[in-house]
Amino acid sequence: MTTRKKTASKGQTRRKAAPRITLKERVTRWLFGAALLSGALVVLLVLLFRFVNPPTGVYMFSESRRLGGVQRDWVPLNQIAPVMARSAVAAEDANFCNHWGFDMEAIRTAIENGSERGASTISQQTVKNVYLWHGRSWIRKAMEAGMTPLVEALWPKRRIIEVYLNVAEFDEGVFGVGAAAPHYFGVSAAELSATQAARLAAILPAPKDRSASRPSDFTRKRTAQIMDGAATIRADGRAACFDS
Repeated sequence: MTTRKKTASKGQTRRKAAPRITLKERVTRWLFGAALLSGALVVLLVLLFRFVNPPTGVYMFSESRRLGGVQRDWVPLNQIAPVMARSAVAAEDANFCNHWGFDMEAIRTAIENGSERGASTISQQTVKNVYLWHGRSWIRKAMEAGMTPLVEALWPKRRIIEVYLNVAEFDEGVFGVGAAAPHYFGVSAAELSATQAARLAAILPAPKDRSASRPSDFTRKRTAQIMDGAATIRADGRAACFDS
C-alpha cells in the first residue's frame, strides 16, 4: 500500500506569521485609546452642562465639606436682573461678547504689567469653577486652556454668563447670585438694583475679603466704576450677546 505525500502546489504560498506587537506599540495604542476616550468624555460633559445645570463644582464641593454645607439657589438668567450680568461682565471681562474664550488684548496688557489680573475671562473662570479646581498649577491651567474654546463652541454666550453667575463665590459658603442677593440685600436676584449688582460684581475677585453690604472705600469706588462700565457696554453693544 502506497502513501502519497501532500505537497503544496506551486501557486500556493505559506501564510506569513502575524507580526508580533511590541510592548512599546501596545502602550502607544493604549495611551491613544485612553486619550480618545477622555476627549470624548470631556466633550459629552461639556455638552451635557449646556442643557443641565451643574450640580456643583470641585471647589464648591470642597467648601461644602469644609463648612458643612453652602448656600446656593440656582436662578435662570431670565430671572436675574439684567444689570447683574452687565455688571459682572463690566467688572471681569468687558470684551466677553467679542472673544472666543481668551481676551488676547487683556493678556498682552497683563503681561506688559507683569500681572495675571484682568487676563482671565468669564469663560475661563466658568470652566475653572465648574470642571476644575482652584490653584495656579500648570496642569490646571493647561486643562482650562483646552476646555475653554470647547465651552465657547458648544455653549451660547447667554449660557456661559448664566452658569458663571450661578457658580461664582460671593462670600464664604455663598455661591451664585440666587443666594448672594438675599444674603447681602434681602432681595431676590431679579430685584437687584444697579448699585447692588455693581457691589456684588465688585467683590467677585476677593469674596472672602470684601463685603457687598458693608463696602469699604475701595469697594465703593470700584462699584461706581462698574456701574459706569455696565452702562457703557450696554450703550456700545458689548452686552448684546447676552442682554435680553
